[in-house]
Amino acid sequence: MKQHYQILIIGGGNAGISLAAQLLRKEKKLDIAIMDPADKHYYQPAWTLVGGGDFDVRDTVRSEAEVMPRQVTWIKEAATQLDPAQNAVVSQTGARYTYDYLVVCPGIQLDWHKIKGLNGHLGKNGITSNYTFETAPYTFECIKNLKRGKALFTNPNTPIKCGGAPQKIMYLASDYWRKHGVLKNIEVHFYSGGGVIFGVKKYAETLQKVINRYGIKTHYLHNLVEIDPEKKQATFDVYKDGQVVDRVTDTYDMIHVTPPQSAPDFIKNSPLAVPGNPLGWVDVDKHTFQHVRYPNVYSIGDASSTPNAKTGAAIRKQVPVLVEQLLSQIRSGKPAAAQYTGYGSCPLITGYGKLVLAEFDYNNEPVETFPFDQSKERWTMYQLKRRILPWLYWNKILKGTA
Repeated sequence: MKQHYQILIIGGGNAGISLAAQLLRKEKKLDIAIMDPADKHYYQPAWTLVGGGDFDVRDTVRSEAEVMPRQVTWIKEAATQLDPAQNAVVSQTGARYTYDYLVVCPGIQLDWHKIKGLNGHLGKNGITSNYTFETAPYTFECIKNLKRGKALFTNPNTPIKCGGAPQKIMYLASDYWRKHGVLKNIEVHFYSGGGVIFGVKKYAETLQKVINRYGIKTHYLHNLVEIDPEKKQATFDVYKDGQVVDRVTDTYDMIHVTPPQSAPDFIKNSPLAVPGNPLGWVDVDKHTFQHVRYPNVYSIGDASSTPNAKTGAAIRKQVPVLVEQLLSQIRSGKPAAAQYTGYGSCPLITGYGKLVLAEFDYNNEPVETFPFDQSKERWTMYQLKRRILPWLYWNKILKGTA
């Protein structure tokens, strides 16, 4: 395998695969390598539905080889060191690869270790999460088996992939318990490190009605820091004005944990990270994805510093902009006119057959696709989430045609 590539992409997830596919559709002669050690590729947006018992987890996974564009060189190794001054990336085997252009899109890191007591207990004794392929099905087991008691759903105080996921599974669980006549026997609590239910007022108003409908008790600016599996207790830091002012403990019969998240450690420890930011995002211009200090380095997707919602829908709007930027740089050495305005989408499941399709930009202003009020719960939008988007992902997005 050669050591130098015209374009080196770190990450073979949604961003890396769809970017390579779109680039090659525009310019077949590009010399592209994707660096990723994974054997499997996951459609993670469906894991909420898996946790709610409405999607088969086996339909969310394929082999990485199956989705890798054929014209791309696949470096099946993990990146461990970034040396942008020398246009180089070092892999876990010590191999050194150089590039003309680098795109950093390895996805986000799940920092389970930041929750004391969780290690070794996830996926059993009522402790679950839809954030892994292995434990999403267990979420539905917990929901089915709970007839009375207390259910906690947590949301950390860091940015996360799919910002609505922590509450979507809470609404599905509540709807399941309602349909089976046991919701009146179950206390449902939402503990969130954020200050509001949703950042866009139009959709937040609908979600508050959903919360009221299910009788959910909300606790904002509460960040999960510890779980005691023996006592079935969860401990939260309470924040005010950015400072921890208290610590509270609550009991649970089941708890759905959304872990704190950050850029992967190899980015945090590199010159590409935002200076002084402990979460370590790649420091890029939010409209062009170009690194602010290394002009031949770009980043899109969940590991970048762009302040949009970290969703697959955002990546779908980011990729065409980056394609234009890269091709313009290669052909003329000049930036393209294409810019990203922060589009993000969050299909907010509010119950079985009910969904609010939130779409918005950097200013948290709605940017809606359909000619109707998307803040209303709709059966049609649930079908979009459950049936159309998974098909679109495997058959169009990853192939660079959507």
